[in-house]
Amino acid sequence: MMSSSIVYLGRGFYGHVYSFFNAPFVLYLHVTGEPPWSCTTKTHFLRISCLLSLLDLEYLCEGVEGRSSNPVAVLFDALLLPDGDFGVDCASPLIWRHEPERATPHLVLGKGPPGGAWHAMEGSMLTLSLANWMELPGLKLKDWMRDKRRNLRNDRATPAEIASYYQHYVSKMGLEKSFACGTTVTSVSRVSLESGRSVWKIQGLQRRASSGEGNEVIEVPFSVYAENVVLATGTHDIPARLGVDGENLPFVCHSFWELEAAISSGRLDRASEPVLVVGAGLTAADAVLAAHHLNTPVYHAFRRPVSDPALIFNQLPKLLYPEYHKVHQMMSQQQHKVGEKVVNLSNQPLSSPVDGTSPYTRYPGYLSFPKHHVAAFKPDGKCVLEDERGLQTVLQVSMALVLIGAHPNLSFLPEHGRPLSLDSKEPISCRRNPLDVDPYTYECVKEPGMYAMGPLVGENFVRFLKGGALAIVCDIVQKQRKKRQEKCTTSSLNIQLSNCTLEA
Repeated sequence: MMSSSIVYLGRGFYGHVYSFFNAPFVLYLHVTGEPPWSCTTKTHFLRISCLLSLLDLEYLCEGVEGRSSNPVAVLFDALLLPDGDFGVDCASPLIWRHEPERATPHLVLGKGPPGGAWHAMEGSMLTLSLANWMELPGLKLKDWMRDKRRNLRNDRATPAEIASYYQHYVSKMGLEKSFACGTTVTSVSRVSLESGRSVWKIQGLQRRASSGEGNEVIEVPFSVYAENVVLATGTHDIPARLGVDGENLPFVCHSFWELEAAISSGRLDRASEPVLVVGAGLTAADAVLAAHHLNTPVYHAFRRPVSDPALIFNQLPKLLYPEYHKVHQMMSQQQHKVGEKVVNLSNQPLSSPVDGTSPYTRYPGYLSFPKHHVAAFKPDGKCVLEDERGLQTVLQVSMALVLIGAHPNLSFLPEHGRPLSLDSKEPISCRRNPLDVDPYTYECVKEPGMYAMGPLVGENFVRFLKGGALAIVCDIVQKQRKKRQEKCTTSSLNIQLSNCTLEA
């Protein structure tokens, strides 16, 4: 068993930023003269080099406006990427200094290697976010890409490149000792110490190579005690489901990777029956592109009208995201017309007829069904779609991909974390029912000492995730400073960090 001041659950982008903030690298705000950016925060009035973690973030956030509902995230983005929305390359007033004496003991737990879910993503797609939004403090992604003799396309990178960059970042910044690989957390609970204080007890299993012969992997139980816990598990653990009849049939899938596996194994090719893609997000668009590239016919069903401003495609610049703009065009220009017989895409030529006789010549092998939902899946490979008026359409498909989002897996918390959400009677949803946190500290309102960041608190834009890490670090640092002033140290924990049994 071991103890730590902070235990962080999650190994993706958030974990790297958070670990860096707690490592021997300290962030200073250095403002001299008039700031060369249009930030309207009260940092205008600072004329000295200040340790950012000791400043009053709530005061500094007054008046900030941006593309996030989290004020600290907007503040940090304005300081880190001044005038980033205008494409202006202004110098940031933030300075990183190496001060080992300020490091805070912390531990980052996660199932896979540093980089989290990026390692599982398809390597040829491009990230939605621009490169400078994806990069971590202290190591510019463009410089790393240049050293690897790689080029950014439209200022974007592939998931494989991002995963490699994040993994390199941990070793480059000397963070390995704070990362424990192969760990699955099974329980997080409050326990009382003999001193009367209470701390968090984190239990789980760690995968390790057996000491015996062969390559056998064993799971070893572990326990960690911490004063603070940070939840940053993301939202990719549990795919969202439709809840309709037949959804458990073998041809119905709920992840993009199942489509890739079918393509790689040869189960899906240009001779296959059409693929049905359900959903209107970016993952659904990636599936449409992958199947279309394979010349496999695609039916595409989604609830919203194509012109709905809430659709992500209507929010992306066309020049930066040409592949998603193409999918949006397909959705708009090649729709199933209500009342007409459904086109059998299996019998349709996969190239446009030169005489233009077909009404579906612009994007052969594709047909969209706006304002439709799935009513049922049938064992014979048929899917029943229903429009807003109740009219049904039956499609014969080889595979159905339900790509309508995902939910976080918080099974290690009592009641799956529901008591921590805005509405404790409903399941946690990053869009509709996120965790209830203080906007300036990211501490859970209903559970002191537990923090959350990222999609769990409704922040899905990677550009603003660094601000969440800053808010948490600042709050914990200031709490620890207050304890020291009260001559209250963490030495009362009877299990020392040197007794760590977790392997990095």
